[in-house]
Amino acid sequence: MWLKPEEILLKNALKLWVTEKGNTYFVLQRRRGYGEGGGGLTGLLVGTLDTMLDSTSKVAPFRILHQTPDSQVYWSIACGGTKEEINQHWEWLEKNIMRTLSVFDSSDDITSFVQGKIRGLIAEEGKVSGVQEDDPEKFREALLRFEKWFDLPQKEKLVTYYSCSYWKGRVPCQGWLYLSTNFLSFYSYLLGSEVKLVVSWNEIWRLEKTSNVILTESIHVLVNGEDHYFSMFLHLNETFLIMEQLADYSIKRLFDKETFQEEPSLSDPLQITKRGLETYARNEQFRAFFRLPKGENLLEVYESFLWVPFSHFNTLGKICLSESYLCFASQDGSQCHVIIPMREARHSKPDRSSRALTVCVRGKRALRFSEVRDFERLGNAIRRRCGMTDSPQHSASPEVTNFLCLSLDSSFLIQLFHLCACQLKEKMKEQSWNIHFSEYGRGTSMFCTKKTRDLIVRGVPEALRGELWMLFSGAVNDMAVNPGYYSEIVDQSLGTSTLATDEIERDLHRSLPEHPAFQSDTGISALRRVLTAYAYRNPKIGYCQAMNILTSVLLLYAKEEEAFWLLVAVCERMLPDYFNRRIIGALVDQAVFEELIRMHLTQLTEHMTDLTFFSSVSLSWFLTLFISVLPIESAVNVVDCFFYDGIKAILQLGLAVLDYNMEGLISSHDDAEAVTILSKFFDNVTNKDSPLPQTVQQNSVGNNDKASSLSKVDISDLIKEAYEKYGDMKSEEVERMRKRNKLYVIQTLEDTTKQNVLRVVSQEVKFNRWNPVLLHHDPSLAYLEQYQLGFHQFRLLFSLLEPWSLCSGNDALFLWAFRLLDENQDGLVNFKEFCCALDILYSGTFTNKLKFLLKLHQPPGK
Repeated sequence: MWLKPEEILLKNALKLWVTEKGNTYFVLQRRRGYGEGGGGLTGLLVGTLDTMLDSTSKVAPFRILHQTPDSQVYWSIACGGTKEEINQHWEWLEKNIMRTLSVFDSSDDITSFVQGKIRGLIAEEGKVSGVQEDDPEKFREALLRFEKWFDLPQKEKLVTYYSCSYWKGRVPCQGWLYLSTNFLSFYSYLLGSEVKLVVSWNEIWRLEKTSNVILTESIHVLVNGEDHYFSMFLHLNETFLIMEQLADYSIKRLFDKETFQEEPSLSDPLQITKRGLETYARNEQFRAFFRLPKGENLLEVYESFLWVPFSHFNTLGKICLSESYLCFASQDGSQCHVIIPMREARHSKPDRSSRALTVCVRGKRALRFSEVRDFERLGNAIRRRCGMTDSPQHSASPEVTNFLCLSLDSSFLIQLFHLCACQLKEKMKEQSWNIHFSEYGRGTSMFCTKKTRDLIVRGVPEALRGELWMLFSGAVNDMAVNPGYYSEIVDQSLGTSTLATDEIERDLHRSLPEHPAFQSDTGISALRRVLTAYAYRNPKIGYCQAMNILTSVLLLYAKEEEAFWLLVAVCERMLPDYFNRRIIGALVDQAVFEELIRMHLTQLTEHMTDLTFFSSVSLSWFLTLFISVLPIESAVNVVDCFFYDGIKAILQLGLAVLDYNMEGLISSHDDAEAVTILSKFFDNVTNKDSPLPQTVQQNSVGNNDKASSLSKVDISDLIKEAYEKYGDMKSEEVERMRKRNKLYVIQTLEDTTKQNVLRVVSQEVKFNRWNPVLLHHDPSLAYLEQYQLGFHQFRLLFSLLEPWSLCSGNDALFLWAFRLLDENQDGLVNFKEFCCALDILYSGTFTNKLKFLLKLHQPPGK
C-alpha cells in the first residue's frame, strides 16, 4: 500500500527495523519479530507494541523508505503485509522511477518528484476504492489490519474503528474495535495472547451503554446469551451511536428492504461511511423533532437569538435550514420552537449593525433572528428558496393564504352529526386558543411553547381539533406540497379488488358503530375512500386492523383529504412499523413500556415480576391510541396529546392508568382479575367538557351497572396527572429506549420463527439441524417459506453435505438438484424443500433415493 510521504529519522528506528534491500534512493525494511527468526521475546514485544499503538508500523511488517544521499531524514512511501506485496511495490519503483531520478541534479528535486508521484498513485487508488474518510491515510492502514486479522468476505465494508478495551472476564484486553457493515470485530495481541472476536449485527440481542463499580462507562453487547463489554473509549457516545445505527440498518436490510432502498447512501453497503451514518442520524433527528416530510435533510445550522414577542425577550437557540423549511428551536429551556415553510416566507431583511435577519411570512408576520454569525449567507439561502430578491418594493401579501386559515370549518361529518351540548365550555376553550393565536401566531409558523402544551392537556375545542392535528403532526406540510394527490389516488384505487380492499370492506361497519356518523353511507363511504387510497399508496402496509378505528376518529374532526394525510403521518412517521403483519413497532413500544414500569412503578414491579401481562393488555392502547378502550369523547383528548408529543404521550398515560389502579392490581389474584379492573376503569373515564350528544356517550361507555357504581375519572384530570408525574420524560430518551429494545424484540420474533419452522418441518423429515443464512429472508411469506437459498448459497451448502462434491461434473449435479427442488421456479429454494431433499438422501429408502436420482437427470418440467 502506498503511503503519504512522512519524515522518519532512521537513526532512531534501527532497533525495530532490519534493512533487507537498498539502493541509492530507496530502502526496503522488515519489522523485527516478523519473518525468519521472528519468534521469541522480540516477536512478542514487537507484536504487542504494534497492536496497541496507532502507527503505520503496526499495520504492516514491511515498508519502503525514500532516501536522499547524505541525509539523515527518510520518507516512508509504502508498506505491505506480506513480502510478495512489498516486493511488487519495490519492482514498480525500480521499473518506473529509478531511471528518471538519475537526471535530477538537486536532491530536493528528487524528493519532490518522488513525493508527487506517490501522492498521485494514492489519489488514483482512492478513486477506485471510494474511501471517503476524514483521514484517508489512517483509514487505509486500518483497512489493512481489518483484512489481515479477520477472515471476512472481500466485499465487507469497514465503516470505522476505535481503540478500546474488551473485558474478558475481569481482565481488560487493550486492542481495536472495528465496525463494518455486517460485523462487529475486535482484535487484541498482548505478549503472545491473541484475542479475536467477530459478531454479526444480526446476532445482537441488546446494545446499550452501562456503568458499574468496575467500569465507570462501557458499551454492553448481548449476543445469544453471552455478554460482551467494551470500555475506555476516547469518544464513547460517538462509538455507541455508530454501533446503534449499524445494528439498526442491518435489521432493516433484512426486514424492510423497500424502506431501506429509499435511502441511496445506505442501500448499498459498500457506500456506507462514518460520515454518511452521522449525517443520516442528524437528518432523522431533525425530521422527527420538527415533524417534517421524509425528503427533508438538514443542510445548515446557525446559532442565533430569536425575538419572542409574547415574552418580550430574545431566546437563544439554533436555526436549522433544509431545502423547504426554516426551523428554530430554543436552547434555554423555554421549549420554544417554530417552523417556517419556505412557501410561506415572502422575503428577508438583513441588518448588518446587529447581524440580524428579519424573515417576513404570509399573514403580515415577521420573525427577527439576531446575532447570526453568517447572517448574509443565511439571508441569501432564504431568498433563493423563496424565489424572491430582497426588494424594498416587495411586501407581504395582505391576504391570508395559509392553508390552515382556509380550512377552519369542521369536517362534514361533524357538521352533519356533531351537535354541541356544552357551548359555554367550548366557547371558553376557543377563547383561550384565540388569545394564544393572537400572541403566538396561527398556522404553520406558530410559536410552540410550554403554554401550547398546557392548552393541549386541557383539551382542544371541537372546532379547532382538525386544524391543530394537521399542524402538530406535520400533515399540513404533506398536503400543501402534494396538491391533488389524494383525488388522484382515490380515482386510481376505487374499484380495485385486492386482499386489502376485501379486509377494508369487512371492517367498515365495525368502525365506531355507536357513532351516528358511521351509521349512514356518508361516513362509511368516506372511510372506505381514505383506507383504500392509503392501501393503494403504501401496498407494503396495505390495510391492518386498528387503522379503521383510528381513521374513523380522524374523519370526525378533519376533512376527508386531511384525514388521509393524518393517517400518512401516523403510519409513516409517528408510529413507524406499527401497521404491518408483525406489528414490530407496537411490540417495541410495549418493551419500552415495560422498562418504564420498572423505572417508575417499583411497587407494581415487586408484586408482578412477570410484566408480559402488561404487554399483552396494552397492545390495543398503542395500536389505537386508547380509542378502542376509552369512550370516544375521552379518547379524542388522548389523540390531541399524541399529535403534539408523539408516543411519549401514550407511554405517560399508560403509566398514569397503572398508577391509578395500583391498589387493585397488586391485590388481584390472576391476570383475568387484573384485566377486569382495567376494563372497569376505562368504562368509567368520562369527559365532563365533551359536547357530544348524551346518546353517543352512553353507547360508547356501555350499560354496565357495576361500572356505573364506581367513581368516575375525568380524562382531563388523568392526562394532567400523567404530565405532572411523568412529563419529565424526554422524547430523545424514549427514542433511545426504542432503539435499545428493537434489537431484542426482533431477535425474539426471529428465534420464535426459527423454532416454529423446525417444529413443523421435523414432523415430516428427520433432518432437524439448521442454521439459516438470511441472505434471501422474506418475512412477508409464511414462516415455512421465509428462509430461502439462492443457487450460490445452495451450491456451497450442498457441497459440504454431499460425498460426491469432489467428483468431476459436480456443478451440473448441483444445478440439476437446485432446479428439481425449486418447484415454483423463482430461483430460490426454501428451508422445507431443502430439508425434504436431505431427508431422502440421508434417511430415505433405497427406492426413494433411486427415484430422486432419476428425477435429477430428467429435463426440467417432466
